[in-house]
Amino acid sequence: MKDKKTPAEQKGEGMMDEVKGKAKQAWGDITDDNSMHAEGQADELKGKAKQKIGEVREEVRKRI
Repeated sequence: MKDKKTPAEQKGEGMMDEVKGKAKQAWGDITDDNSMHAEGQADELKGKAKQKIGEVREEVRKRI
C-alpha cells in the first residue's frame, strides 16, 4: 500500500509521536506506572522511525 503522506507530513507526525512518547514516559515516572513508561518509550521510538523515514524519502526525491 502506497503512503499518501508527504515526507514533511511524515516527519511532523513522527515529531508528534516522539513528544507524546516522552509525555507518557514522564507520566509513567510520576505515577510509578512501568507499563505507561514502556508505552511511552515505544511511541518515542515509533516517532523517531517515522522522522527518519520522512528524511530518507525527502533525500530520495531530491536525487530523482
